[in-house]
Amino acid sequence: MKPMNGKRVVITGGGSGIGADMALGFAEAGAEVTITGRRRETLEATAERHPAITARVADVTSETDMVALFEALGEVDVVIANAGAAESAPLSRTGLDQWQRMLEVNLTGVFLTLREGLSHLRDDGRLIAVASTAGLKGYAYVAPYCAAKHGVVGLVRALAQEVSGRNITVNALCPGFTDTPLLEASIDNIMAKTGQTAEQALAHFHSTNPMGRVIQPAEVTATALWLCGPHSGAIHGQAISISGGET
Repeated sequence: MKPMNGKRVVITGGGSGIGADMALGFAEAGAEVTITGRRRETLEATAERHPAITARVADVTSETDMVALFEALGEVDVVIANAGAAESAPLSRTGLDQWQRMLEVNLTGVFLTLREGLSHLRDDGRLIAVASTAGLKGYAYVAPYCAAKHGVVGLVRALAQEVSGRNITVNALCPGFTDTPLLEASIDNIMAKTGQTAEQALAHFHSTNPMGRVIQPAEVTATALWLCGPHSGAIHGQAISISGGET
């Protein structure tokens, strides 16, 4: 029997990157997976990769969307707040609109996902937020992103205290720089602004990891599956670094 047989899983931002890898990993483990996001084509492309994955368009920054999503799904076993975005600029040139965008998708979106997921969570359920090493340390030129991810870690720790009397767990995953389209966009940005080659830009991200490489989405998925396994019930309120020793 597969370890996630009979489990219902919701993953926001499930159309690409870590979210898509998680969707496939949980589906292959036997779960019924619903992925959400704003881009229908991307979601459907991921859903076509496994019959146990269903795509639903929903914006994590919209309270209306998130309430409607969970009301439509009913009871669930695992909720993974993964949707996120990153923009870079020196703080002195960071506009209020950029600040608010980063907080809305990276923090408010997690809040709405966990709040609505909690209200539909079955006994022995799991709430997981995908934060970042940016929730554990600072990085230059992405202050709003760091602030939001630090907020996610605080939110997870607070919610864990609130629900400690129930048979559920709440945790955050904090990957370092990961091989995803978000990293590819960062490399393109560095190339455009500095004239570096792709190899030089990638070397910068490798240098932040003591192992000298970026994290693979499958490594994040494996950690999430472990948190949903039978022997993880005491792992609660944690911010788990998946960073090769960076944090």
